[in-house]
Amino acid sequence: MSLLTLAAAAAQAHEPIHWVDLGLKNYLFRIGSFELRWYSLAYLAGIVLGYWHLSRMIKSPGAPLAQRHADDLFFYCTLGIILGGRLGYATFYTGGNTGIPSLWAHPAELLSLWHGGMSFHGGLIGVLLAMAWVSWRGGLNFVRVADYLSVCVPFGMMFGRLANFVNGELWGRVVTNPNLPWAMVFPDAPDQLPRHPSQLYEAGLEGLLMIVIMLTLYWKTRARFRPGLLVGVFTVGIGCARFFVEFFREPDAQLEDFARETGLSMGQWLTIPLILLGLFMIARAIAKPALASGRPATA
Repeated sequence: MSLLTLAAAAAQAHEPIHWVDLGLKNYLFRIGSFELRWYSLAYLAGIVLGYWHLSRMIKSPGAPLAQRHADDLFFYCTLGIILGGRLGYATFYTGGNTGIPSLWAHPAELLSLWHGGMSFHGGLIGVLLAMAWVSWRGGLNFVRVADYLSVCVPFGMMFGRLANFVNGELWGRVVTNPNLPWAMVFPDAPDQLPRHPSQLYEAGLEGLLMIVIMLTLYWKTRARFRPGLLVGVFTVGIGCARFFVEFFREPDAQLEDFARETGLSMGQWLTIPLILLGLFMIARAIAKPALASGRPATA
């Protein structure tokens, strides 16, 4: 039975959709104890599609980098996503008053990717460091490299959130409207109450919507000739989307008290500086005169 059919049936009967009825599995195939999981494929698909699109972008007039720089970005950003995401989780979501022992105190646990998770903000920091390294080593303008890469990132964000949904993880808060047609019961939720499928909200806002916005800005306007504009729009868009979705996303169990005490989740607090930074970059890009053309890439 398709998701649309289940949603229609739930709307008529005022019954939530049960995730288990969708027949989803968290892996593509299994051979013995080995499983090829959709989450791993989502990371791979996002990185490969982003690399392919970046390679297309740098063939258009005004590109600030060459193919060899794109190759370096592909390698180092992959490391940045994985290492930064894991270290970010250890920093922001363990230790302190979270009730989970700090992964920094147990370095071996950092390698156990199946225990805990990955932090979006940590992965973002890892990508920024990777871009800074490639830009410095290649004598490139960091802001213009960030502009080009920001157009490609939403692919990975959409695939990642869809994989979260297929895994039945990172579900949303319990719905306040019992008649919400797409309210869903996830099998691992302890209370088995209908919840928001917030993974799909994130896939739609952080992924699909940002793909449309960024591709339109790049291919249909001259935004790429205003250094900082593309990455500024991306940063504000992702930040606002994440801030909004956090109202429907279930806080990490170890940070529920933090969210109640401060009024906002950890994800929202970490997102506010991103929004402010993005607004600054947009204002700065608009205030400066546009480039007549991009600096030719070094062969």
